[in-house]
This record gives sequence, structure tokens and C-alpha cells, in this order.
Amino acid sequence: MAQKDGGTEQGRVKTDDNLGTKAMSLGPTAGGGVVVEVREKKGPLRAAIPTMPFPLAVICLFLNTFIPGLGTFISAFTVLCGARSELISERGVCCVFWLNVAAALIQILTAVIMVGWIMSIFWGMDMVILASQ
Repeated sequence: MAQKDGGTEQGRVKTDDNLGTKAMSLGPTAGGGVVVEVREKKGPLRAAIPTMPFPLAVICLFLNTFIPGLGTFISAFTVLCGARSELISERGVCCVFWLNVAAALIQILTAVIMVGWIMSIFWGMDMVILASQ
């Protein structure tokens, strides 16, 4: 990812669409190594997760753990109350609201085969991670 040009290193960006990640070398460090930053490429459902206050995110995680989809459904309404999301600038508040409602319905309907329950827990963990940043 980094190339040597006459004794100096230059940073280059490498994008790999198959993995959905973007790696960027930031140049040499004090130890002679190269720092690489990796960013995850999010789909529309993942990008629609709202950034809520931390206590509300923890409550949604708790609800998602015991009643799959309920915390995600409640988080959909926080978008209407002003919670921010990565997708609002592209698609608008109404679309982000409905994407969150769709995610909640997917979690509820697939909870019977455990997929929705696991997805619901991970969704709640993502809410807490977003709230803590």
C-alpha cells in the first residue's frame, strides 16, 4: 500500500469493493512501520441506525436482547425526534425512519429462526457504539 520513491514513502488509497473495506496508508511511523486505517462500508440499513443519547441506546440494546426488534422500532422514532444518522443527508428523515421500521420488522419476523434475535442484539450493540463515540 505504501511505495518507496527515492527514500520517501507516499500514502496511497486502495479500495476493494469485494470486501467492502477501504484501506489507507498514512505514512511511516516512529518505529519504521506503516499505519493503516480501515473503514467499513455500510449498507443502507446499517447506515440508517440513529445516533441516540447513551442511556436511550442502552435501553434499546436491553429491549432488543429480550424482545427482538422492539429497541430497533423505538430507535426509528428517535429519528423523527432529531436523532442523527449517516443516511439522513442522502435520503431524508422519512426514508431513514422507514428503513429502521423495516429493520425492526425483519428482526421480529426472523426471530423465530434465531437470525432476527442475533441481528437484534448486534443492532443494539451498534446503537451503543454509535452513542459512545
